[in-house]
Amino acid sequence: MSWDEDGTPHPLAQRRSGRSEQEPDRLPEVRELEVLGWERAPEGARWAFLPYVWPARARTWVPDRSTRWAVETSLDGHGHITAVECAPLAGADLAGLDREADEALAALGLPPRPPGRLWLLRPLGALPTLEAVLAHLDAAATARALDPRDAPALLTLTRARLTALETA
Repeated sequence: MSWDEDGTPHPLAQRRSGRSEQEPDRLPEVRELEVLGWERAPEGARWAFLPYVWPARARTWVPDRSTRWAVETSLDGHGHITAVECAPLAGADLAGLDREADEALAALGLPPRPPGRLWLLRPLGALPTLEAVLAHLDAAATARALDPRDAPALLTLTRARLTALETA
C-alpha cells in the first residue's frame, strides 16, 4: 500500500502540460483514460484513502492541470437568475479541500496524498464499475454493522475486500 510517490503519471498524461481551464473530469487525458476503462477516484474525505489501498495494477494518476471554479449566482425577488459569475477557486480554498482529505488520512495513520494528482482506478473482479465496487464495499460494511463514521474499520474492511476482489 502506497501513494506511488516515485511513480510516473500514466503515459497519456505525458503529452499534455500547462494549466487548463477545464474541470478535472473534462481534461482530455482523463476522458481518454475513461474510454480505456479507468474511472476517477471518488473525491471527499470518506474515500480519501482509496487510491492508497487500491491494487497498484488497477490504479494510475495524471497531473492535476485542472481548474476548479466558484460559481456565484444572483437572484431577483422572484427567484429568477439575474447574474452568474465564475472565477477560479482561490489557492486558500483549494488548500482547504486538500486539508480535509489529508486530515482524514492522518486520522487513519496514513501519509498525506502527494499533491497535484488526479487518481484513476479500474474496477476489480467481476464488478463492472467503480460505483459497483463502492456499492460492494458499502454492502460489506452494512453486513458487518459497521458505523459509517468508523473510518478505521472501513479502511480495514476495504483493504480485505479489495484483496479478495483482486484475486477473484
